[in-house]
Formats: sequence, C-alpha cells, structure tokens
Amino acid sequence: MCGTAMFPAGPPWSRVRVLQVLWALLAVLLASWRLWAIKDFQECTWQVVLNEFKRVGESGVSDSFFEQEPVDTVSSLFHMLVDSPLNPSEKYLGFPYYLKINYSCEEKPSEDLVRMGHLTGLKPLVLVTFQSPVNFYRWKIEQLQIQMEAAPFRSKEPCMAEEVCSMSWYTPMPIKNGSVVMRVDVSSNGLGSFIPDKRFQMNINGFLKRDQDNNIQFTVGEKLFDLMPRYFVGVSSRPLWHTVDQSPVLILGGIPNEKYVLMTDTSFKDFSLVELSIDSCWVGSFYCPHSGFTATIYDTIATESTLFIRQNQLVYYFTGTYTTLYERNRGSGSWVRVLASECIKKLCPVYFHSNGSEYIMALTMGKHEGYVYFGTIRDGQVSFEMLPRKWSVCEQIGVTTCSIIWSEYIAGEYTLLLLVETGYGNASKRFQVVSYNTASDDLELLYHIPEFIPEARGLEFLMILGTESYTSTAMAPKGIFCNPYNNLIFIWGNFLLQSSNKENFIYLADFPKELSIKYMARSFRGAVAIVTETEEIWYLLEGSYRVYQLFPSKGWQVHISLQLMQQSSLYASNETMLTLFYEDSKLYQLVYLMNNQKGQLVKRLMPVEQLLMYQQHTSRYDLERKGGYLMLSFINFCPFSVMRLRSLPRPQRYTRQERYRARPPRVLERSGFHNENSLAIYQGLVYYLLWLHSVYDKPYADPVHDPTWRWWENNKQDQDYYFFLASNWRSSGGVSVEMDSYEKIYNLESAYELPERIFLDKGTEYSFAIFLSAQGHTFRTQTELGAAFQLHSQVDVGVVLADPACIEASVKQEVMINRNSVLFSITLKDKKLCYDQGISGHHLMKTSMTVNVVGSSGLCFQETHRGPRMQGNLMVPVFIGCPPGKRLAFDITYTVEYSRLKNKHYFDCVHVNPEMPCFLFRDIFYPFFLIQDLVTGDSGSFQGSPCALLSLVATFCWWWVAGPQWTASRTTARTKSTASTAPWTRPTALSGPRGPQGPPKTRPSTSCPTRARASSGSVWRTPHAMTVFPKASSPPNSSSRCW
Repeated sequence: MCGTAMFPAGPPWSRVRVLQVLWALLAVLLASWRLWAIKDFQECTWQVVLNEFKRVGESGVSDSFFEQEPVDTVSSLFHMLVDSPLNPSEKYLGFPYYLKINYSCEEKPSEDLVRMGHLTGLKPLVLVTFQSPVNFYRWKIEQLQIQMEAAPFRSKEPCMAEEVCSMSWYTPMPIKNGSVVMRVDVSSNGLGSFIPDKRFQMNINGFLKRDQDNNIQFTVGEKLFDLMPRYFVGVSSRPLWHTVDQSPVLILGGIPNEKYVLMTDTSFKDFSLVELSIDSCWVGSFYCPHSGFTATIYDTIATESTLFIRQNQLVYYFTGTYTTLYERNRGSGSWVRVLASECIKKLCPVYFHSNGSEYIMALTMGKHEGYVYFGTIRDGQVSFEMLPRKWSVCEQIGVTTCSIIWSEYIAGEYTLLLLVETGYGNASKRFQVVSYNTASDDLELLYHIPEFIPEARGLEFLMILGTESYTSTAMAPKGIFCNPYNNLIFIWGNFLLQSSNKENFIYLADFPKELSIKYMARSFRGAVAIVTETEEIWYLLEGSYRVYQLFPSKGWQVHISLQLMQQSSLYASNETMLTLFYEDSKLYQLVYLMNNQKGQLVKRLMPVEQLLMYQQHTSRYDLERKGGYLMLSFINFCPFSVMRLRSLPRPQRYTRQERYRARPPRVLERSGFHNENSLAIYQGLVYYLLWLHSVYDKPYADPVHDPTWRWWENNKQDQDYYFFLASNWRSSGGVSVEMDSYEKIYNLESAYELPERIFLDKGTEYSFAIFLSAQGHTFRTQTELGAAFQLHSQVDVGVVLADPACIEASVKQEVMINRNSVLFSITLKDKKLCYDQGISGHHLMKTSMTVNVVGSSGLCFQETHRGPRMQGNLMVPVFIGCPPGKRLAFDITYTVEYSRLKNKHYFDCVHVNPEMPCFLFRDIFYPFFLIQDLVTGDSGSFQGSPCALLSLVATFCWWWVAGPQWTASRTTARTKSTASTAPWTRPTALSGPRGPQGPPKTRPSTSCPTRARASSGSVWRTPHAMTVFPKASSPPNSSSRCW
C-alpha cells in the first residue's frame, strides 16, 4: 500500500481516507453472509418466563422463582382417572411453577407466530438440567435431566373465535431436593419455523419473601426502581465473583458512595437494584486507621446459599432461605457481620467447591498482617479460621514485615497460593509466590518474581531463566489465577507469567508493559479474558502464547459499525461496561447504554470470534491491480478448511447424565389445546416420575433395573386396552395417560461435539476422531534415500494432558490423499494410578485433555447460523475416580431364590411384604450383590475379590444386627436347615426372567459370619426404602474404586 501506483487514477488520496474506505468496504463484505442469512432465514428466538399455576393463561406476567415446597393441588384430579394405568391410591403432588414458552421473530407479532407454529406442528422440547449439590454428604451426587414436551394452552383473554385466540406452550417447572441451579434448554421438534436452541437460567432465589400484603420483597434490603445514570456512567468495571455453576443468585457492587448492589437469579437476563440493609458503621483504630470512609460495596461474592460483601474494612454475609438444601430453614434475618475485630482489606473468591463445602478468603491488614482468614460455608453455616495456624507468613519466609496481596485456593491439593509483597526499608518492593498446605500446615516459598519486566526482543514469549536482560519497568503483580483442570498458573499485573508446574514461568510478551491488569474473567474451558485499568479487553487461549486485543481494536471498529448500521439496541455511542464474565464458555458484558439522555442496562454477548476474524482481515489482506481497478483479497492463515468430529461414542457412559422423558397427557379435544386440569395432571405425572427416581436410590435392587418399572408393573399387560379407550375418546377425565410417555432414556446419541465433561473410571477409555481437510496441497513424501515410501501431512494435531501420570493419550493418523484430508483417531485412557477408594461421585480428581491443531490458535473459524465459531482448540475437563451413577445393591430376588434352593425351604415374614422379605435366622444366609449403573441401565453381579466381598458382607450383616434400618420379627418356623455351610460355593444360575438383562449370571456368594446372627426365634428383614435424598455413609474397606 505504500506506492502511489496502487491508487486509482485521479487526485491523490490520503492514506487515512483510503483506510477508512477499505474498512467500510470490508464491513460490507464481511456482513454479506449475515445479510444473506437474514434474508433467507428469519432471526427467531425462544422466550421463556415463569408462571404460578393461578396465573397460567394470563398475558404479560412473570413470577419470581422462590417458592420451593410441593403443592397439593393435583391429587383430586387423579381420582377421576378411574380407567387409566395410574394407581389412584398413590399420592400425586405438583410443583409451584410452570414454564411459559413463546417465540418471536423480527417485525412480526409473537401471538401470530405462536399460533402459526402450533398449526404447522411445532412443539417446543424443554430439557431441564439439575445442578448437583455442593454438600454431597447430605445429598446424592448425580447428573440429572428431564426432557418434557410443551403443551399448547389458549390464553384466558376473550377472543372472537378460538382459531385466532392467542396461545402459549406450558411445561411444569420441576424442583429437586439439593438443587437450586437449573438450566432450561428449549429446542424445536423440527416442524414449523426454524428456531435455534436457546438456554435459560432458572434458579431459585432464596433472598425473596412475601410480606403481609402478599407482595414479594427482598430479604437483604429494599428494591430500587430508578436506575440513575450517575450510578453507572463513568464507573470503573469490577469482577463478578461466584462459585462456578453453583450460585443461583449473582451479586455485583461497586456503585460509588451507595450501599447498592445489582442482584440477579437469571445471570443478568433480569436483575434488580437493591439497597442493602446494613448499618455502615465503622470506627477507625490504631491497627485499622480511619481513611477514606465510603458507603461503596467493594467486594461481592456469591455462593450456593450465602452472599458476602465488603464495605470499607467490614465483612458481612447473608444466608438465603433454601428449604431444598437444608433440613430446616437456616436463612438469615439480617446481614451478619463477621471478623468484627479484624481489619479486612480484600476478599478473594474460591471458584470451585470441594469436600462438600464452599470457601472464601479474607486478607487482613494491621495487627494480623501476614495471615489469611479462610472461610468455610456448608449448609448455610459460615466459619473462619486464621491461617497459618502457628507463625505468620512473614515469619516463615524470614522477613519482619510483609503483605499478602492475593490468595488462590487449589482445592484438590488443599493448597493456598499466596502472592506476598516484602519491602526492605527504602529498597524496592519484592514479590514472592508462597504455597501453604492447609492440611499439614506446611509453607513453602515457590517462586521469586523478577524485579523488572524482561526484554522480549521481538519474541512472543520468553522462558524466565534468570539469564535474560530486563527493561527498566518494575514488575507490579496484583494477583494469581490457577485453572484446576489444566494446572496452568498465571501471575498477572502489568505483565503475564504462565506456568504449568509452579516452578518454571513463561513471560507472555504480547501484553504491553504499559498497561496494568485489573481482573481476569475465567471460563475454565481454555479461554481467559483480561480487563485492564483503562478498561481495555484482551483475550488469551490457555496454553498458547498469543494475547489478542479485543477492545479497542480495528475489529471492534468494524463490529460496532455493523451494529450501528443495523440499529442494534445493544450498542450505543456512549456506554459503560460494568463487568465482564463467562457463562457456558461464552463471554458476556454487562453494559450501561446512554441513548438520548435515557439509560439502559443490558447484557450482551462479547463476539470474540467475530472480532478476531475482523481483525485478521483488516490487518492481513492484499490489493492487486486488475486492469483499471484494485482487487481486494484476504489471506486465510488457518491450516485447514474443514474440521469435523467423528466416531464419537454414546455420551451417557462418560458424561454420567441421567435423563428422563415426559410427554403431556393426551387431551380428548379436537383442537389439541390443554386446559387447567390436564396441565395439573401433567404436573403430577412429572412429579411422580422424579419421585420414582429419588426412591430408587436404595440399598437393594428391584427385579427390573429401571425406576419406572414399579409405576406400570401391574398395568403393562393392559396397554392395548387403554389405547383402545383413548382412540375412541372414552378415557375418563378428558385425558389419556400413555405409559410409554414417561420413561428413562439409556441410549442417547452423540451431538457431534465433545461433551462438557467426561468421567473416567479405573482403566476406562474414551475415543473419538478428528477429520481435517487441509488448505491447498499440504502433503509431502519421505525424500531420504533408501527410506520406505511414506506420506506426511503438514496438518498436525497435538494432545496436551494436564496430568500425564494419571491419564494417557494415543493418536493415530490416517492420510486421505484423494480427499486432501487427514483423520486423527484419539484415545484417552485412565492409567489406574490416580484414584482412591470412595463413594460414587465423591472426591473426584480434576484434570483435562486439550487437543490443538498446530498453527490454528485464533486463526480458524467456522461459520454457523449463530455466527462464527472458533475451531482448532478443544478442551475437555476430565474427572478421575468412581463416577456418579453407580451403586452396589443387595439382590433380594436372587438371594430369596437361592436361599430357597439351598435350604430346601423358605419362611417369609408374618406380614408379607414383597420389598422386604424375611429370612429364618437358623438358615445359612447367602447374600448376593449387584453392581448397577443407573445411567446406562447395566446391571451385573458383583465379581470382586473374596476379601472385598467378605468386607462388604460383614458391613451388610452389621447393619442387620445393629443398623437403624433393620428390624427383626418373631416367627414360629422351626425347620432344620439342610444347606451347605461352604462359604464360597459358586451356584449355577437360576432359571426364569430377570428383567431386561435376562437370567442372572453366576455370582459369588458367602454366608453371614456367626457373630452376626440374631437372637433365637428371629428372622431378619431387608431394609425399608431410603428417604428421597439419603445422606451418604462411610464406604466399607475395599480395593475397588466404586462400592
């Protein structure tokens, strides 16, 4: 572009004007695909709100999600269903809320679209995912989903004819004990308009209550309705801190000179401005001097049940009302001041829970400088401990004075990483990274941070060895960031240092030393966003060395120009960013917009891929003269043109995701619309389905390994009769309940993408393939003389394992020269080295696998209907240990059959109960156990070692004699036992059906030890079904990873 010959004929143009014209032309070219998509496909989106039952059918209403108790409003309706497969003696309850579903497209009324969608066969499918609880000692760890089909319902508003009445779709909004965070994914059944899938956050807000007038109000303070511009305009952004995937309510402070915070239970889709009810009283002292008092709420941290704030040097917490988490109400009546005698200068978050608890850290100043207050939150109860327990950090590293400026907790290692500042008189400040083990109380000095920023000399990164030259700019570290999945550690300030072993650090030279990092937004999926003190936004892919500037940048100029051309309501010429955060691996901004003296607070997607793509094209293009004009062409630096995942296995075995399916009952109305009664019955059916799932968690196995088996156990043979009644419109109650509509799904297919996480048991393998089509001709042959002919590809794939001592990966390459493509088959395997005996789902080790296409970082994008998506970098979190969803269950059915076979008789209880049979105490007892997979439906006999089985049986028989769940009853049976006393006989399989698995396999058996026998004349009974969500118990001593 430097020569004048490249300009068109005519008056000379200035370079600035040429660049402006080129950028405008580039914006039009890059937007062409989007304009084409808008022309051919309407941009439609799902809309979901929450409604109480009494407000179903009303327009323009939305309710808050805070009621948590089941409601008894549906049981009377089930008594009318006399000729249905349902048992009228069962108790059916309902949930407090429904999900109301609509969709809208640009420039079209939503009512017309929904009615058109219903007439063309469109049915929304709703997938509700329950987040596992923090305290696995109280609640069961499981990955549970339920998929529901939405039911059409006419609006209650009057209309001229029912064909043109407004309508919506409804599904029950289920609630599960132990879960307060729910994801709602809405998709289409494939008929009608094309509507992309959309995810909503539906979380329980435990900080709301009803007043005497039945109005909803906040328990933490008073809601404000006037969002004045002075609260947000020109205010510095601040980080959004919370426990990842566990916090139902998020809180954000930082409003100058006000006790105001922003609160949301929908991840800022909706929000409220709340004035906190705290006293703001603070008196200075010798160790905590009075300087700069303000009402501003500085640090805010949200956990599963508790909110923390810091105002000046004071720390408060407030526990929400969550009856689904606690056995009783432990909600706070007011803000509780904690660490009242301490001078707190900063709160530090802990992003992940562990050992059934959440954590928070408070850094002190004054009399306890050099200590950290480590807070533990479990079931809403908060406790703090001062660490180290013996001597301060300053004393242990050999200095008289020091200051801890940041703390990062690595839960899997019980380790605190402390960023410590030391000063020696008038000398310059020095910084160290110190490791403290909370279990052993040991402290270790890990790393001395260099005093000055090194001289990179044009390199992208530089290994810090101590022999490099340095600039005159002093390093000013501010914090530490650790990703527990890939073990990468970052030290940040006016620089970026990266390490994977806490010893050797790499300096990332792309980040300019003239800037200073204020905070980092973390995805924990391989991407990090950086916000500087000047509100610049930078982007980094973990494991790479390139740091990209997103804002301000040329790519941002192109993007904002396109948005203003389309008159987007999410952008304005005057805007202020309040925070930057990740949600579902996507980067979002919370921005305050000023348009025509009117303010608006919006949440918008930060288009990282589009900005990188725009920036790549604005900086890397060619101008070639074609006759009398210039031709603009772009250079594609991506090493491949197509990237696809293949040979993905069925996901449930690895994701441990249990899924149920529920469809609404069939209504006997020609229009197909439901009424309030049929919706209420739908509520009861979904509730009962989840109740069956919960009571299936018991220490003994059913004859058929499926939670829904008992629901239809006695009516399955009459399925054709019920279908005949429904087909002839003779079902009572106006609805027909189909048994096949309520089931557990065991065979989900892969979605052609890697799962969010995978679980590896001892020796488990996970395999998949990556198909890459190369750019141009990128194959070469071996040219050495005498070497065998071998074809090589320039497209390479690298696999990075966070813990190679625990897992291993193998990669096989297959070159397809006729397709100019390469197929990489990747297998990830557990090495059976990093595990510990434990209960299913407990104390899992976090690690990860990262797959990188060499040379693709930040350069490769795939165009989709949702915009460009980055390719070439895949990260999968991996959990090692006994995965959730497996159990050891007592096989009652086979034990009874085998006892009858061996003892030549069988005496049951005086009062017979099929679920709790009794065994005569004089007979030799041969218990049998099953290893059952609740996710895949697999069930097999326990084939462990004799020592492990004897240990399990000893525990089992101890429960028989001393456990609270075991009862003894008298009997008059006095028949002499004739069974064999050999403890390790191997019986042959008994004949007869055994559910979906067929006849049982041969399995080991043993008799109960003599010391566990009951008193004379007693029989022992199998345990009752456990409560809906039982507490965890201690595992028996076994060499197996699962028990």
